[in-house]
Amino acid sequence: MNAQAALSELKNGNVRFLNGTPQRNNQDATRVESLTAGQSPWAIILSCADSRVVPEIAFDTGLGELFVIRVAGNVANKSTIASIEYAVAHLGTKLIVVMGHESCGAVGAAIDNGGGSESLDHLLAEIKPAIAAANSNDVNTVVKTNAKITAENLQERSSIITNAVANEGLEIVSAFYNLSNGSVDF
Repeated sequence: MNAQAALSELKNGNVRFLNGTPQRNNQDATRVESLTAGQSPWAIILSCADSRVVPEIAFDTGLGELFVIRVAGNVANKSTIASIEYAVAHLGTKLIVVMGHESCGAVGAAIDNGGGSESLDHLLAEIKPAIAAANSNDVNTVVKTNAKITAENLQERSSIITNAVANEGLEIVSAFYNLSNGSVDF
């Protein structure tokens, strides 16, 4: 599936989710069995680990359709970038979505300098450029800026992603999940 078709599928799935009419396709034992030989997800989602943000549900997708990487603040560190590279290079996925969400706690902690451990400080440092770029301490403004910057920087940080954008039809977009109603703005 090409990037534009994948983006359309995500948007349509989110509409079904919002309308309370999910199809819940590809979520049964037959689908599990069909995936034992391999996977071909049509979208990669880099999303926050927040328990209220579940891409598979928000986009009404089933097993094997999304390659989801979840980390607090939806940051692109070496491990998340490597996971994205795997899906691009080995699974042929043509769409990457970097999705932040309303009232993100990790972004709020970065704004408040609220680390507390070496690992957490490292994670929050990944969000600091978005605070500076947003020129704001409003959490949702920084969340949107963080998703946009992360999406833009994926090519700078990965030759695999750069090559796929230039030669293989890979597209990268940012998104914002609204906790208040479940809608996703691209």
